[in-house]
Amino acid sequence: MNLVRSETRPKSLLYLDGVSVSFDGFKALNSLSFVVEPGELRAIIGPNGAGKTTMMDIITGKTRPDTGQVVFEDLIDLTKKDEADIAQLGIGRKFQKPTVFESHTVWDNLELALNRKRGVFATLFYRLTAEDRDRIEEILATIRLSHRRDELAASLSHGQKQWLEIGMLLAQEPKLLLVDEPVAGMTDAETAETAILLKEIAKSRSVVVVEHDMGFIRDLGVKVTCLAEGSVLAEGSIDFVSNDPKVIENYLGR
Repeated sequence: MNLVRSETRPKSLLYLDGVSVSFDGFKALNSLSFVVEPGELRAIIGPNGAGKTTMMDIITGKTRPDTGQVVFEDLIDLTKKDEADIAQLGIGRKFQKPTVFESHTVWDNLELALNRKRGVFATLFYRLTAEDRDRIEEILATIRLSHRRDELAASLSHGQKQWLEIGMLLAQEPKLLLVDEPVAGMTDAETAETAILLKEIAKSRSVVVVEHDMGFIRDLGVKVTCLAEGSVLAEGSIDFVSNDPKVIENYLGR
């Protein structure tokens, strides 16, 4: 009987069901449930304190839920894994502030991030294969930095550093990419380019973007989940969500 249920349930990449967690009596997540499909680009919005960061902490193993399920690829219980295990499974996270190696070149940053054996000797004696080089070239093209490959990361603009960090995550071949406020501090041109970039990336993996910039969310043109007080307030297209009276009252304030 169980077998029949698991075969008929839609295959998901990430499945949160009834996830709750409290900190000192404050319920950061309150029976949060949602599904991310393979190859989906999803936007998450919501006011400060809605639970967006806590949700990502739970998915990546930084925080354990008090109750609920967090299931990856329909089989793997993420609540039983630590952060390193979860990264190895193929979940990458980009924080709001870019963390790149500024004294290294753009190329070297990507080479250092490549998904390969991490032992001391493996790293010391590793030589780039033709396949590695092709992969770095491909990532450089994706993140719009081919022309800056030999320049120090310190010389990049804020937006370009954000793109480089996204490239470093791509080098680790994640199945799911969690991206926190990628366009904060970007120019309008960089913001528009980032929407195109993330849509390209989502052709080969799932991407969840947490963002406050509603214009950017509109450019993404994807399903939007609005969180409030630790649970899903509304879900659908940006037009559907932004016209929901509960979303207007709790978040948009107009």
